[in-house]
Amino acid sequence: MLRDDDHSPADAHGRESSERSRLDPFVVAIGDAAPRDQRDLMERPFFSLAKAKRTAPILYESAGVRVEVFAGADCGMATIWDADVLIWAASQIVAAENNGLRTSRFFRFTPYQLLMAIDRATGAREYRLLKNALIRLQSTSIRTTIRQGEHWRRHQFSWINEWEELTTRDGRVEGMEFVLPDWFYRGVIDRSLVLTIDPAYFRLTGGIERWLYRVARKHAGHQPHGWLFEVAHLHQKSGSMARISDFALDLRRIAAKQSLLGYRLEIYREGRRELLQIRPVSTCTVPVEKGVETLVTSGAKGIGTSGARTAVKPLA
Repeated sequence: MLRDDDHSPADAHGRESSERSRLDPFVVAIGDAAPRDQRDLMERPFFSLAKAKRTAPILYESAGVRVEVFAGADCGMATIWDADVLIWAASQIVAAENNGLRTSRFFRFTPYQLLMAIDRATGAREYRLLKNALIRLQSTSIRTTIRQGEHWRRHQFSWINEWEELTTRDGRVEGMEFVLPDWFYRGVIDRSLVLTIDPAYFRLTGGIERWLYRVARKHAGHQPHGWLFEVAHLHQKSGSMARISDFALDLRRIAAKQSLLGYRLEIYREGRRELLQIRPVSTCTVPVEKGVETLVTSGAKGIGTSGARTAVKPLA
């Protein structure tokens, strides 16, 4: 555990001009916080779904909401695996506030705490990968109109404003600090904008699989009839650079494996359109905290739909 007065020699360089000089630190002390995700991040394309370096931007607009994501030229766009850092941060904030503790955008923690919580190993390689993730999170720039009111104001930020290692005099890493953007922090403090997720999420290995679970949790939730999506609409929502045919093939493979943590996937075809229905199953380990936000409800069986009608036939 790091004390409030623990600082590295590097603190003398620029700390007075940093946000950390104006914020009280939130020293992470809670161990097994239930993992929680921020709703806005669960359904819109904020991250690269591939581990390969991506520099092409994401430009998405739907139903009056715009999301633009720009990658750092040197290290590329933050990935959906890097987003585990934000899920961990959201989980810590909610758990601390549930225990009556004061939180802050300014985190102070040990890498071991974070890596253990997101089901990663804690060797030298994982520490190096964590630092690379923080670099991508800081260098990725987001512009969005989400939660910006009726006048369409566009907010711009990075996932992490600044970060630093805390070291001893002999150079041993003792801990880390980072500052979250206000846009993300406000989206976690508002409890209606946060959902619990299955702890096994961190063990999902595929980028599309991880993204699809977050979409399922956000839209289908625990509604008995789930949610119905047009595959072309899902492709747009994902921000994936894969061709739609390859994206559809990945969805079919995931549906064939039925590996989506508490949800059953069924592929349908309606003429030339391909549809995906996501239904919750009893093996889901996530508690029901609140009803799932319904965007559109069809008249057929009460199934929520996104970009799809409900008169469909099973895909052979």
